[in-house]
Amino acid sequence: MDIQAFLTDFRHLSTIGATANNGVDRQAATAEDQQSRHWFAARAEGLGYPVKVDGIGNMFALLEWTPGAPFVLIGSHLDSQPLAGRFDGAYGVLAALHAAKTLQEEIAADLSAGGAAPQFNLAVVNWFNEEGSRFAPSIMGSSVFAGLMDQEQMLAVKDHQGTTVREALDSIGFLGGDERPEVAGYAEIHIEQGRILERGGITLGAVDRSWYTQKLDIEVLGEQSHTGATAMADRHDALTAAAKIILMVEAVTRDYEEEALVSSIGQMFVEPNSPIVVARRVRLVADLRSDSKEIVQGARSTLLEKIANLATEHNIRINVADFDIRPHRHYPEDGLVLAEKVAAELGISVRRIRTMAGHDSTALNTMAPTVMMFIPSVDGVSHCEREFTEDKDMVAGLQALTEVARHMIQGVLEA
Repeated sequence: MDIQAFLTDFRHLSTIGATANNGVDRQAATAEDQQSRHWFAARAEGLGYPVKVDGIGNMFALLEWTPGAPFVLIGSHLDSQPLAGRFDGAYGVLAALHAAKTLQEEIAADLSAGGAAPQFNLAVVNWFNEEGSRFAPSIMGSSVFAGLMDQEQMLAVKDHQGTTVREALDSIGFLGGDERPEVAGYAEIHIEQGRILERGGITLGAVDRSWYTQKLDIEVLGEQSHTGATAMADRHDALTAAAKIILMVEAVTRDYEEEALVSSIGQMFVEPNSPIVVARRVRLVADLRSDSKEIVQGARSTLLEKIANLATEHNIRINVADFDIRPHRHYPEDGLVLAEKVAAELGISVRRIRTMAGHDSTALNTMAPTVMMFIPSVDGVSHCEREFTEDKDMVAGLQALTEVARHMIQGVLEA
């Protein structure tokens, strides 16, 4: 395993879409995403792996030892949030690419010595639009792949400027049509995006389940009027009501034990967004997450009641729609045992951990045996230019992914 080559590739990839404060901005199907995709394809093809692109823009670099056999997929995503960190997603894709290179070299040597080919083939994957910042919902490419979302519906999704996913993918040359590989299993390595591993001094997290999550699409409809000429009593200010909703979404977490529920408003659009016009329309997206389905549903009910009362108080209309509801996903016990076994063999510390964030693995876990692993995030910071993980932890995660993939292509986690 060429560790220095891995670190060099990671640092080079971090220059694509680089921001002034050492982060990246590579939102899905933008010019920066296109550049990272071309780099990935060139790097994979340079290693001898043909690259296929499916109808939702997922990229697969294929290593085939056993013609006709299914593939173990390893990877993550190259797209990012705006002004994001350079580790989220990209680390997992590069780790997968270098794990594949190591396994390719070792298996070639085994075959030359008369050994048998692996039971399964291997594919390195870059999933489309995991982040969901430009096009909602998130985890789009892997969810379409897993049959959880309809491809045509997702291709019709528009960003806030009216561009569809189909148009955006076509504009960067990645609206593919290749056949999708048959899947035998999936493995992903990712930064934790939290502080549990760092606080515990632990190198590897074996993810056993994901949190229950759901979003609320909130549309506040007031009346446009002059900020200077309209009497306060005559206003129907959508933005004032929206500001109160933002505080409600934050305050509802205090109805439960500390950290039992996390919630936020991460996106807001104001119309007409003029300094001398009272807002007529505000669109908000609220995100509710907990390890308890009942807590999320309870918080949702509380918010719906308070928002209805607010609409009456302000004499405006507020529409609330549920979307992007994600149930708990439990990862297979055999995969957890495998990750723990690999950690023991490598001499690194490991613990089981839950993921509060969504990942492509949560979609793949519904269709094939899946292993999800975390490495530490410094200060737990993510979706931020300050996001950081130390080289030693990235290398340990690369080694763990390589060994997990080695076992999986030999059929250790057959469904």
